[in-house]
Amino acid sequence: MSSFFSVVMIRGYNDAGGLAYGSGVVVGDNQVITNCHVLRKTKQPWVSQGEETYSVTAVKADHWHDLCLVTTFGMATKPVLIGKSTDLKKGQGVIAIGHSNGAPAPLTSAGVVKSTYDLDQGKIILSTAQFRMGASGSGLFDTEGRLIGINTFKTSGRNSFYYALPIEWLNALKNKPNETTFPVVGKALWEEEEDKKPLFLQIAIPTIKEDWKKLLDISLEWTKKENNNAEAWFELGLANERLKDHTAAETAYRRSIMLDDQNTDALLRLGFIAKSKDDKKEIKAIQEKISKINPDLLEDYYKVVGCSKTCE
Repeated sequence: MSSFFSVVMIRGYNDAGGLAYGSGVVVGDNQVITNCHVLRKTKQPWVSQGEETYSVTAVKADHWHDLCLVTTFGMATKPVLIGKSTDLKKGQGVIAIGHSNGAPAPLTSAGVVKSTYDLDQGKIILSTAQFRMGASGSGLFDTEGRLIGINTFKTSGRNSFYYALPIEWLNALKNKPNETTFPVVGKALWEEEEDKKPLFLQIAIPTIKEDWKKLLDISLEWTKKENNNAEAWFELGLANERLKDHTAAETAYRRSIMLDDQNTDALLRLGFIAKSKDDKKEIKAIQEKISKINPDLLEDYYKVVGCSKTCE
């Protein structure tokens, strides 16, 4: 995959003499996109790729969206192909490529899209493609090698949520003025206090901690504010299901599917509820829907509803 060679390291010494580092992706001639928070701890960052190093001469910064476009010179690396976060589907395969833990060569991690969330003409991507410290600013790619997002932040703990920012935000970033003063400072949207974050981010911690009452409260607020958001209704369904209110859960899941008939997560949970009611007709109907959307998910569905190979 040629995109592997477009991923670089962003490095620099901090005030204590230690080495600060992150990742970036070449998106133009001598232009590298990264997270602004990668540039907070050094006054003189540089780009490195293998044994080669390149000085950073300027930066365009979108602090709130945590994206920075650095300019260097003399770098012959070919820019990556650009994709679209807005074209992504649940369950679609993606690949994270970055310098996790400061590894000298980029590391790859395969995963799938769990959800996408509309924000400012792009979609923040929640995926299972893992990344570690040092991979902030690295690339999330589709299976065709197109850059669809910038890996930026994750929740703590074993069952982490991994988030990437939409590549569409690069367009506005290019119009920002050049800055030449480092380090770059400014709070990002994901660094807000928990109750001030976008609602789609607020659901992460309650889900990880299995605090279903908290998830219910957030989801109720979310569905009121964004009544046509399929993800909000799915989360409301999940909270109700975990709280043993299957009637409310089923209503929310069906609302989610009405808004997004490709929402396989909601279909899987409706299959589970159909199993609890021994509704074989519904189980079979959902199987047929999933097979048309993403046949790769059928194995997961069979496990949910207790079928060995197919549901008759």
